[in-house]
Amino acid sequence: MRVLVTGGAGFIGSHLVDALVARGDDVAVVDDMSGGRPGRVADEPVVHKLSVTEGAAVAAVTADFRPELICHLAARVDVRTSVSDPADDALVNVVGTINVLEAARQVGARVILGSTGAVIYGRDAPIPSLEDVLPLPESPYGIAKYCAEQYIGLYNRLHGAAHSVLRLANVYGPRQDPAGEAGVITIFCASALAGHQPTIYGDGTQTRDYVYVGDAVQAFLTAGDNDRPGTWNIGAGVEISVLDLVTIISGVAGRDLRPEFAPARAGELQRSAVAADRAASELGWHPATPLADGIRRVYEWIEQGAHDRAPC
Repeated sequence: MRVLVTGGAGFIGSHLVDALVARGDDVAVVDDMSGGRPGRVADEPVVHKLSVTEGAAVAAVTADFRPELICHLAARVDVRTSVSDPADDALVNVVGTINVLEAARQVGARVILGSTGAVIYGRDAPIPSLEDVLPLPESPYGIAKYCAEQYIGLYNRLHGAAHSVLRLANVYGPRQDPAGEAGVITIFCASALAGHQPTIYGDGTQTRDYVYVGDAVQAFLTAGDNDRPGTWNIGAGVEISVLDLVTIISGVAGRDLRPEFAPARAGELQRSAVAADRAASELGWHPATPLADGIRRVYEWIEQGAHDRAPC
């Protein structure tokens, strides 16, 4: 099919583009390159350098390409940045999503929104969190993503669309920027390889649910092939603490890592994990990559030069 991927030069998006091209789909990319890199994208897809906040431009590209499916991954993704600049976060994550939905409506395309399961549920949600839990986000980023989800549901009701939402746990893997603000696994692996000690914000007992990028990509492919609308958690359903990550990375690196501690950062949850039972029963999706194996792949990718075109 014809698939438009917004954020297709980003970490997750570029892996998704590769998977779509590999199975024979006709793919186009929209990315403003604020977080993406052209080197991550293969030669086959046409790349349109523009922001999803540019509604007329997004509509024009969509009308010209006429996709059957839009995988919407263009987003601001850093919780801490959303706290310092909530207006920009909302502009990209809410208004950008509305622009994509309007463009999709004009050509009859389905949309799959890459949302967040990591921060959307809030501090009082049961762990692991089910999709039916009322989200009470603790950050502007979580609020914006939940608002974008509400627009997905609205367009389904108002226009009879069949859009879907994937609530992604903490996705990690090759191509995640080791020098970025997000992606603790990649950042810690880079520190270990550089001979530095990792910095933990807080006491290290805070937990997250980690899903390997190849497994997240498979969720998009599976949901894209499924005509039904829905909201699905995509994660392992297991809480892993930051201290647990240090232990695993120490084993992969073959040396003892002794983290340095800094004050906790505003807007971050203490605990987070999602239940992916609905994705298993309705989509047949299961995470396939054990955490230690995925971390080893990240470590080896950085060790080999952190190439933009590293496969997942």
